[in-house]
Amino acid sequence: MTGLLFGAFFLLLALGVPVVGSIGLAVISNSVVSGQVTLPFIGRTMIQALDSFTILAVPLFILAGEIMGQGGISKRLFNFANACLGKFTGGVPMATVLTCMLFGAISGSGQATFAAVGSIMIPSMEAQGYDKKFVTGLTASSGGLGVLIPPSLPMVMFAITVGNLSIGDMLTAGILPGILCGICLMVYAYIYCKKHPIQTEACKAPQGILKSLREGFWALLTPVIILGGIYGGIFTATEAAAVAVVYGLIVSLFIYRTVSVKQLPGILLNAAGMNAPILIIVSAATVLGRVLTIQNVPSMLADGILSLSSNKWLILLLLNILLLIVGMLMETLAAITILAPILMPIALGIGLSPIHFGVIMVANLAIGFITPPVGTNLYTAASITGIPVKSLTKSIIGPVCALLVAQVIIVLCPPISTFLPSLLQ
Repeated sequence: MTGLLFGAFFLLLALGVPVVGSIGLAVISNSVVSGQVTLPFIGRTMIQALDSFTILAVPLFILAGEIMGQGGISKRLFNFANACLGKFTGGVPMATVLTCMLFGAISGSGQATFAAVGSIMIPSMEAQGYDKKFVTGLTASSGGLGVLIPPSLPMVMFAITVGNLSIGDMLTAGILPGILCGICLMVYAYIYCKKHPIQTEACKAPQGILKSLREGFWALLTPVIILGGIYGGIFTATEAAAVAVVYGLIVSLFIYRTVSVKQLPGILLNAAGMNAPILIIVSAATVLGRVLTIQNVPSMLADGILSLSSNKWLILLLLNILLLIVGMLMETLAAITILAPILMPIALGIGLSPIHFGVIMVANLAIGFITPPVGTNLYTAASITGIPVKSLTKSIIGPVCALLVAQVIIVLCPPISTFLPSLLQ
């Protein structure tokens, strides 16, 4: 029955059926043949998956990111980042990476981060003389950092899916790995710009750090309020998402005045358009996870893999390769909802802590944002720049290598993921 389930799922994916349809048809075919679950069970499970206070954090953080993206906050974040790094070789590309990290600490979404930062910075860097494909590949890669740096939606989803983890601990665990990935991308940008120096008079000198800090103060205060409130015990992750929405509205409408009341319906529609497919996928993936649990797949798979070898590093290597491949083929939240319960027993069996494994999983899947055939940031980049996806694929080789270096360090050094959560316990 498990073979039928997975066979139908991957066959439908290969035929181009959307993820939701592939999951739904695979589960229905399995239920018809096995009789272990019924159609009413499938419907109830899909509803129950979304009938959760915790999962409200997902649409609310997306809405907050959309408000702040429309409010021009990404530009103010870049001015601050450019003031810090703009004087160095490759300073503007490095500042773009830092901007993605800062905006990721607001939106929690890789796609929203890239859309907000990339639409502004790619044309600007091209005008300054930087190679268009290089800056597009770098910015698309940096946008994926939004899934590591809190408030990361995949981290929230991992904690919800696994069930026995604190959302606050998972969000905290992503801070140092996210910074590490950003540093690796900055090093790549520095090396590239050292080898390909630009000759242009269009590059303006960055403004002073204090001036940019003053102009971007309210934008930079956003992650402080969100994370400080969560870790200070003032509000939960879901309440923090609601606070982020209200704060974003106040800053954009009344302080920066970059959003008008007339624009709010359009912002709400855009956020709804981003939320709908994500939540449908999550509900369908929850059904698949329940069916797999009923069929005892997680424990059987764990026992089977652990029986192949007692070598922790070999199993860890196989897990990372699997997650990299899955990241290329599936949407991040769907992959977490489906695979986290299945792979967690294997991770625990080789001595990984749940928090460390969660970071490893999300970091691997983050690379999928820029890798075909499903890389959402790659296709968004193609639509923004007009560069064909096939041409952009070559420009992501360097950033992917930089992220893989960071991934190796994350895997080999568990304290990078577990140190900060341990301080909060």
